[in-house]
Amino acid sequence: MSAAAERPLRLGALGHSSIAWRRVLPTVARVPGLDLVAVAGRTPQKAARFAAHFGCAAEEDGEALLARPDVDAVYISTPTSQHHRWAERALNAGKHVLVEKPIGVDAREAEELCALAEKQGLVLRENFMFLHHTQHEFAAKLAASGRLGRLASFQASFSIPPLPKDDIRYDPDLGGGALLDVGVYPLRAASLLLGPELRVAGASLRTRPDGLDLAGQVLLVSGAGVLAELSFGFEHAYASAYTLWSDRARLTVTRAFTPPPGHRPEVILEEQDHEERFSLPACDQLAACLHEFAESARHGGPAREHRPAGAVATMELVDAVRARAVEVPVPDPGEAGADTAGQGNE
Repeated sequence: MSAAAERPLRLGALGHSSIAWRRVLPTVARVPGLDLVAVAGRTPQKAARFAAHFGCAAEEDGEALLARPDVDAVYISTPTSQHHRWAERALNAGKHVLVEKPIGVDAREAEELCALAEKQGLVLRENFMFLHHTQHEFAAKLAASGRLGRLASFQASFSIPPLPKDDIRYDPDLGGGALLDVGVYPLRAASLLLGPELRVAGASLRTRPDGLDLAGQVLLVSGAGVLAELSFGFEHAYASAYTLWSDRARLTVTRAFTPPPGHRPEVILEEQDHEERFSLPACDQLAACLHEFAESARHGGPAREHRPAGAVATMELVDAVRARAVEVPVPDPGEAGADTAGQGNE
């Protein structure tokens, strides 16, 4: 076994996001096979704060972080509009990359990064934590068992309450908007459960005067003719669920996208004269995601990973939603006095 495979994957963190501070970097500290060695971001002051809190080095900027010979991989949590730029630089510097979702702002950016990772022989991951939760495998196996009958439709929603006025997700120049932030979850879930051959049959987006979308709905059709109804937004009470609806039953995953690590999922099966609730073991989907990334970078390489293709397919759907969407004009959220922080978003 090589020395690189024996030692922990040495990680550099680029970006001072809330999710890095609250979720990802604390989890990195307890995942075997990962070692956070340095952080960098917009200002040296923030880097120093992160470094002091997580017990690692602080770099002046991203370029300095990428130049470190003791950094094997980079976790990128910059604003979405900068994901492509920094992921490209990291891959060209010979670093494996874990980038926050979405991988870019459109399919072109996703395709370029996936092609570059393959060319460089490096692991590229999009930090879609929910893909690593065991409840989705349970739902898929139950559907495949024939218990539900013939699948007719799929419904999914991911919405959060209005965000603080200065949240970067309200900034179109930084890759903000509900479609890129929460809409990609039900799109990815549809691909996971219905297969990759999805096409957009219709869409609507509630859009501010500056072009930023606050909420939306999407209609999809799968290759097998299953219809999908997806909803998402920044204007609703928290919702994170999906339902597989067949001719015999409905199967609902009640906390689909952002369950806490200790949450015991409940999957509900509704038949005509019977309801059954399956209580599943808790699963730390973030820890599972980080562990898979570390193991693939240390041992497996990109050949073991199929999800980059899923990242491209998701962004192709995003592009199609934008092209097909009927835009419904809405006022700026600040005019409505949106001061409440979002809940539950990763």
